[in-house]
Amino acid sequence: MASLGLNIDHIATIRQARGGNEPDPVQAAFLGELAGARGITAHLREDRRHIQDRDIQLLKQVVTTHLNLEMACTNEMVAIALQLMPGMVTLVPEKRSEKTTEGGLAVHEREAELAPSIAMLRNRGIPVSMFIAPDIEQIKASGRVGATHIELHTGYYANVTTEEAAAVELATLNEMAHIAAELGLRVNAGHGLNYRNVKPVAQIAHIEELNIGHSIIGRAALVGIDRAVRDMIELIT
Repeated sequence: MASLGLNIDHIATIRQARGGNEPDPVQAAFLGELAGARGITAHLREDRRHIQDRDIQLLKQVVTTHLNLEMACTNEMVAIALQLMPGMVTLVPEKRSEKTTEGGLAVHEREAELAPSIAMLRNRGIPVSMFIAPDIEQIKASGRVGATHIELHTGYYANVTTEEAAAVELATLNEMAHIAAELGLRVNAGHGLNYRNVKPVAQIAHIEELNIGHSIIGRAALVGIDRAVRDMIELIT
């Protein structure tokens, strides 16, 4: 069964909407770990729309499980990661206008660009995951560029409106997770997962961690982060 990687970006989104210091994503990470999250994920965007540099530095000091730093593959972000030494880097596509990450990273199309940065991170002992669509070519390319992990984009599954379409997407996720494992890549998954749709994904063999943020933070606003995290863990384990 998969473990939970708690994405705390939207705690910072709430803070940045008003300015000031509250709510604190670092405190959310601490409480999330106490509730059973086995990893903390934070996306340091180029425009700093939610998570700030100071948050990342404090998270590195506070997180006791592992800190997964989501970031674009830019010189600035690679330099930050090499200084920070997080438990993992997940490379994601990034657009300034998007509300959330909309699609998977085009690894196959950007191999020459991505490989040197991944090598720098790997040479410092940082595992590198690629956030990709459940597509065989992107999985193979992730292996070629030196990634240790992939994170399968589950948004396609999360957005379907019929049971039949959900079954098709689940079958694809299952097949791609199996192929990735055969290629020696470790497998995570995330995007759009919530309390209603997460269970079938959590049961897919080879998926080790589910990175979930928006639905947990939304529920936490009503019932508190401890219960929101525990309720999700109960569903996925």
